Amino acid sequence: MKPARLLGHHIHPMLVVFPLGLLAVSVIFDGVYLVTHKLVFAETAYWNILAGVLGGLAAAVFGAWDWLTLSANTRAKRIGALHGVVNVFVVLLFIVSWLIRNSEPVHHVPTAAALALSFVAVMFALVSGWIGGELVERMGIGVSPDAGPNASSSLSVREVKVKVPRRAPAGAMRRRTP
Repeated sequence: MKPARLLGHHIHPMLVVFPLGLLAVSVIFDGVYLVTHKLVFAETAYWNILAGVLGGLAAAVFGAWDWLTLSANTRAKRIGALHGVVNVFVVLLFIVSWLIRNSEPVHHVPTAAALALSFVAVMFALVSGWIGGELVERMGIGVSPDAGPNASSSLSVREVKVKVPRRAPAGAMRRRTP
């Protein structure tokens, strides 16, 4: 099985920016609502949460697909599972926050519980973002072996090779070159 790609790039990282942005901005609108008491901000947060949750579910499909392509019994597989579980938890917290707001039929004014759930969910989203960064930046998951400042465009080649991280044997030392 190969990772899900579009035009040479993984689809999951292309999609995650939308739910992260929408859900984070919903918390900002909640904060503005708390300060100004203008209903438009509560209503906007409500709709941002709905769009963010739907986007999160779409990103999760491609994240799970990518996770299935990782080698078994690797740190990347374990970290990827943690990343996915935390993200599912984030989406569930926002779903509950949205459902609480949905019980107020006109302006969807958040209760203290809905606000708390959203604030906690954003904190967990930050943790999950760091974990995702660990997968890419530390373990090189999804990074092309010919990546670099002068690499050719992914549109100029038919298939982009994906770097498969390899571990040195236990006790092996790498030789430094001058």
